[in-house]
Amino acid sequence: MELKNQTAVSEFHLLGLTDNHKLLPLIFTMFLSMYLITILGNLLIIMAISYGSQLHTPMYLFLSILSINDICYSTVTIPKMLVNIQAQDDSISYIECLSQICFVSIFGGMENFLLAVMAYDRYVAICKPLRYTVIMNPFYCVLMVLFSLFLSIMDALLHSLMVLRLSFCTELEIPHFFCELAQIIKLACSDTFLNNLLIFVAAFVFGGGPVCGIVFSYIYIVSSVLRMPSSGGRHRAFSTCASHLSVVSLFYGTGFGVYISSAVTESLQNTAMASMMYSVVPPLLNPFIYSLRNREMKDALRKLVGRFIYLV
Repeated sequence: MELKNQTAVSEFHLLGLTDNHKLLPLIFTMFLSMYLITILGNLLIIMAISYGSQLHTPMYLFLSILSINDICYSTVTIPKMLVNIQAQDDSISYIECLSQICFVSIFGGMENFLLAVMAYDRYVAICKPLRYTVIMNPFYCVLMVLFSLFLSIMDALLHSLMVLRLSFCTELEIPHFFCELAQIIKLACSDTFLNNLLIFVAAFVFGGGPVCGIVFSYIYIVSSVLRMPSSGGRHRAFSTCASHLSVVSLFYGTGFGVYISSAVTESLQNTAMASMMYSVVPPLLNPFIYSLRNREMKDALRKLVGRFIYLV
């Protein structure tokens, strides 16, 4: 039996990571802990940058915005999952599902563009150090962030509007813990060619563009660093890029893992687990990567904690 149009759809059902109800308390505890650590870790990064005057530079401005984005990215998906587990109700309304698709696309796309902007910042700092303050002036930095946000919103709105035209069958179960665009399209009874075409084009343009920017930035960075006469200078230059390279590897590595998992396995639970690694793990680990691999950030966090202890 087929529903005539999408207005007849009132809700979907999120199947989550497992159908074993005995594991739900463990999953609830695990995701609640991961969410709280994500919020706390990224808030510490933001506060350390805000209070540390030596961190008021373009690189740390972009890092603070990345932390805000990670908090929002996690908040779009995890709280709804926790509420559903606690209430023992796997349903999500059509509006909530569409909102999740939109905001996941916005914050996922924003992370993609921010990583490219941060790579450009490192390129200017290492390859054009004498012009760094001129090129990376506050106006240009804010403009790059706003332009990244604009592109992310446009991409998300396109996908969301294209979902509105779909009609759905009576099978409305989503084998994930949140409404993932690809899974929603698979549930549709109407023609999804335009939706799939849009995903391909958007991935090529909005995904491939930042990736190419990151790759070319680091090609020029490596070329410039290898021409430096002193080994100390080369070490300092590479150390400023280490944290960013780690975050880039984590973000795109987990994304590539999701793609491979979807292509080689027919297990819906394995695909859901891969999507969890892509959407939950990077926001969780980003603060640890920057705090452990960046000496300036470690010093700022140490001063922030010391100030907090002093006030207490």
